Amino acid sequence: MSRRSGILEFAVLGLLRESPMHGYELRKRLNTSLGIFRAFSYGTLYPCLKTLVGNGWLIEEPGNASEEALAASLAGRRAKIVYRLTGDGKEHFEELLSHTGPDAWEDEHFAARFAFFGQTEREVRMRVLEGRRSRLEERLEKMRASLARTRERLDDYTLELQRHGMESVEREVRWLNELIESERAGRDRRRPDPENPAEHNGTTGETDGLPRPRDTASTGGSLPGRPVPPDPSEDTAK
Repeated sequence: MSRRSGILEFAVLGLLRESPMHGYELRKRLNTSLGIFRAFSYGTLYPCLKTLVGNGWLIEEPGNASEEALAASLAGRRAKIVYRLTGDGKEHFEELLSHTGPDAWEDEHFAARFAFFGQTEREVRMRVLEGRRSRLEERLEKMRASLARTRERLDDYTLELQRHGMESVEREVRWLNELIESERAGRDRRRPDPENPAEHNGTTGETDGLPRPRDTASTGGSLPGRPVPPDPSEDTAK
């Protein structure tokens, strides 16, 4: 499995853990909530779903909305397929959430992991955040060293581009420092809703209401993605 297909499978499992969806809903969520998947063609989603079904992590169910079924019948189409996470799929996703290796620190995988921090244990979140910060600090050191060596040979525009890249990394490091500090302090920076005190907790009960990123560009342009026009095609049983 390639790294990018692995990220897609992770994201699909995470979204379906929240609720069952049909393919069109998944496409919208992947594009609008997890903008890193704007680069994926829609044709990659269905093979991914078939793989997850084949592994026993998802099941396919016919759409059960009567209006939808009637509309599909009148139009000569089959009802949309709804994908639901199985018990094995939930267990597999939780196993993936516990991984804290170097892949979790890379640009695209980190963005996907961060999108599901509300379902991640605090200790795991800390290891991922600290690993990401360490990786970016290494990157920043290399960028500074490279700029120092080549500064005299660069024109003004190339030099400005180099500075822009460094500033983006520096912003993300500062953001990560804030997140790590908040995790360590265990602070809840959001005001709880007195009518629904549990809404700020993820499935692990440890989301802590951490501050949201103020500069999504510094996280690889991944959270959240820009809305995309609806795809008029329907999802039908294959």
